[in-house]
Amino acid sequence: MSKQEVKVDWLENMAFEADISGHKVIIDAAEAVGGEDRGPRPKPLMLTALAGCTGMDVVSILKKMRVKLDGFNVAVEGDLTEEHPKQFSKMHVVYEFKGKDLPLEKLQKAVSLSEERYCGVSALYKKAIELTSEIKIKEA
Repeated sequence: MSKQEVKVDWLENMAFEADISGHKVIIDAAEAVGGEDRGPRPKPLMLTALAGCTGMDVVSILKKMRVKLDGFNVAVEGDLTEEHPKQFSKMHVVYEFKGKDLPLEKLQKAVSLSEERYCGVSALYKKAIELTSEIKIKEA
């Protein structure tokens, strides 16, 4: 088992600077709760982690399948509970592929492999919340 570590240093007010593998990211709160809106909030970064993890998997798998994309994006929508501690109760992933004559069965296979086998973020989140997804294709 390997370990990964992220360190956050308090800057001031509600702002922290995260050191993620040598990359600096400022995390902050909205002005309404004492922050200065200098960076993203922690919960949306959870959505980002899922989008990035599964997106990288899908691109890698499709490259091996020799599927050429003109564009690709992943959007993740999360439903937060109303009561504290506010947490995600559900996330929905939308995979949007752009290209000409894209093979739907290969796109579905790549998404399925990411969701069921490779994406560690997805695997962890599934233990706690409902995860759903859909594929959209835009002809280039």
